[in-house]
Amino acid sequence: MLRELAVQNLALIEDVRVELHPGFCAWTGETGAGKSLLLGALGLLLGDRGSADLIRAGADELRVTGRFDLSRPEQKAAAADILQSPADEDDLILTRRLSRSGRSSALVNDMPVAVGTLRRLGEMLVDVHGQRESYSLLQPAYQLELLDAFGKLGDQRKRYDVAADAVRGLRRRFKELSDARATRQRELALARFERDDLDAAKLLPDELPGLGRERDTLVHAQSLAQFTGTVAARLADDEGAVSGVLGRLIKEANRWAALDPKLKEVCTRLEALRPEVDDLADTCRDLSERFEADPDRLEEVEQRIGFLKKLQARYGRTPDELIAYRATLDAKEASLRKEEDDLAGIDGGLRAAWADLRKAATALSAARGKVAKKLAADAQKQLADLGMPRAKLDAAIEAQTLPDDATAGDVPAAGIDHLDLLLTANPGEPARPLRKVASGGELSRTMLALKTVLAAHDPVRTLVVFDEIDANVGGRLGDVLGQKLAALGRSHQVLCVTHLPQVASYAAHQWTIRKTATAKRTATTVAALTTEEARVEELALMLRGESRSETTRKEAAEMLRAAEKSRAG
Repeated sequence: MLRELAVQNLALIEDVRVELHPGFCAWTGETGAGKSLLLGALGLLLGDRGSADLIRAGADELRVTGRFDLSRPEQKAAAADILQSPADEDDLILTRRLSRSGRSSALVNDMPVAVGTLRRLGEMLVDVHGQRESYSLLQPAYQLELLDAFGKLGDQRKRYDVAADAVRGLRRRFKELSDARATRQRELALARFERDDLDAAKLLPDELPGLGRERDTLVHAQSLAQFTGTVAARLADDEGAVSGVLGRLIKEANRWAALDPKLKEVCTRLEALRPEVDDLADTCRDLSERFEADPDRLEEVEQRIGFLKKLQARYGRTPDELIAYRATLDAKEASLRKEEDDLAGIDGGLRAAWADLRKAATALSAARGKVAKKLAADAQKQLADLGMPRAKLDAAIEAQTLPDDATAGDVPAAGIDHLDLLLTANPGEPARPLRKVASGGELSRTMLALKTVLAAHDPVRTLVVFDEIDANVGGRLGDVLGQKLAALGRSHQVLCVTHLPQVASYAAHQWTIRKTATAKRTATTVAALTTEEARVEELALMLRGESRSETTRKEAAEMLRAAEKSRAG
């Protein structure tokens, strides 16, 4: 419900703040005082388009703020879904600003949002009925929503919604896999090619550096053989080689060692050198024999090095990195093959889910067909009370046929049904869908009849606004309108702009809206009528205007007492 509405600098309204209450709330006052301006302010708050022309002369900005009570869990859940964030507080504060430059801004609990978000919140919170408003009840989707609630078809609707979500999810996955199929097949072919290519390469760890070292050895084989042969010869094989010189030195050292202990140490060390020299000569001799030019092996090594470098250039990875990359290709191929298998499997799952959807949609449609007639009949009874005894209200449900192909056509959001509420206002006239009814008065009364019947079935939209629903209605019918609005006020907050005292007398709360003028400015004021005397005076003014008398006041007091008695009953 709307707890508070504050308006600054909107046309004649300079600064108005209205605290509202549950139940039936009436706004009354003379024509042109600003009642419709307040409803216009509410419209701006709920996302209507605004214009800089609405800003009060001399002001730079208009501002509208509304505080809504979100104590019902259904409303909190709906608000959280719209705002995409938790609605933890019981209050929802909406603010709309419009500047002279034409710039518009919107806030929800002091957080900036798009004006479209206000509009969605407004559609969730408020149901507006004016002479030619775009009523939510005229929207087919909302009619179906309320029809399901009215007929207690929640279980059937949930089965349909679950089936529809399953189909949508499978379709999305099917489309993703189908759209990616060509790419996936290319990737699969590439993975298989690379796997075979790298297997054929027979790569070994650290192969390229090893081949480089072998190639250098083969290129310099003759020089290496010559060098190692020379070392072996000079150490042991040639005349005057190191090994022979050491032998002679050792003999002389042994002969002189007895003369000095230090010479004994020299002899020992010379003897230790000889095996190392002989071993080194043997090693070089062997190397000299092994370093042999091998043109065939050199060509083979050169070709392998060239191949590995081409492979490296092709893949952009070193041979050692290619060994690690090859290890990933089997898993990649398995993953791509699984997606191909998923695509084949999803087709069967989608067909099964589509069959479930069609079954759920058919069952829901059949149940709606039975409930819709009862809704129309119940509302038609209300129309008789509202001065339209010869009107006929009917409900026409047209069910679309879902295709056999599970991938064809859209998944209907609310089932396969299109609901039209048809009104025949007078005998002999054609039945017309409510959205095409020309008479604002007939439309407003039909809306009230439907809202009365559906009152207990809309736990989210708890504020219902009627703008001059009593237009072209006499006093007797006004009394009935007041009773209906009061009854609706037991389950909803009802805000009604009215000129009929008979309607206003049934309100649980009443405000009077006046236009005051000074020498310089004209402004709209809003005053709550909190005492019986104040309400009697306002009703008398509505009955007879400035010519009201004590008799008129007594008539107004009796009208108020009768209405209170009716509400209490």
